[in-house]
Amino acid sequence: MNHVPSPESIPRSRPSRSSSKRAKNMVHEVSAGGLVFKRTPKGILFAMMKDSYGKWTFPKGHVESGEEKEEAAARESMEELGLEQIRLLESLGQITIWFRDRFVKKGALVHKDIHYFLFATLPDTELFPQTSEHIQEAAWIPAKELLERSFYPDLVPVIKRALMYVRIHGGTV
Repeated sequence: MNHVPSPESIPRSRPSRSSSKRAKNMVHEVSAGGLVFKRTPKGILFAMMKDSYGKWTFPKGHVESGEEKEEAAARESMEELGLEQIRLLESLGQITIWFRDRFVKKGALVHKDIHYFLFATLPDTELFPQTSEHIQEAAWIPAKELLERSFYPDLVPVIKRALMYVRIHGGTV
């Protein structure tokens, strides 16, 4: 017969001072971002940007109080890429990242949930990256180069969902 210990008999460990100090230095954030594409005579192109670390990725930013994730993703995509018009097509899922903040909460450990969405824009849309937000550059990238150009491995499932959507729908919006 298996003995199941009662909750009272299970030894409890006390949090160490270092773990409680770490918890005070940890911040949880919720962000939303977008993969924006356009259909052109040259094919499907996606907007990418070089972030503050010099890595190619997609726009994202904090979800503000009272704002829906989709709204935040659209706002951040438009601001960071300098776009005037995009249309929401699909949710692409969520990723979770951990990093040390360099800009706002200098040195704090940040646990960030990022929700990504797929957007379409007009064929003649140009990019005007928001350099005030540490964006170094923006470019339209052919769909077939998206996976190799994106620096962050945790974005692979998000990119694959975007490419699948575009493939299934023929790039039409």
